[in-house]
Amino acid sequence: MSFEKGDTVVLHEKHSEYDGEAGEITQTAETMFGDVNYTISFEDGQEAGVPEDSLEAAPDAEVGSDDEDEEADADAEDDE
Repeated sequence: MSFEKGDTVVLHEKHSEYDGEAGEITQTAETMFGDVNYTISFEDGQEAGVPEDSLEAAPDAEVGSDDEDEEADADAEDDE
């Protein structure tokens, strides 16, 4: 699975301080061997040169999408 700039992913790299964290892809770069490496931005930093096999698409729950906020707002209106 390939990723694009703006996708939210979970990093799986045991040697990274961001292992297991969700972040957003901010840059992609193709190596001279045709592989794609990614730069991922996290809340408190970024990780560059990440290979595709160290990433997985983030589940919606981890992304903190706006849909959750809209549902909470709708529930609050129902309570009024």
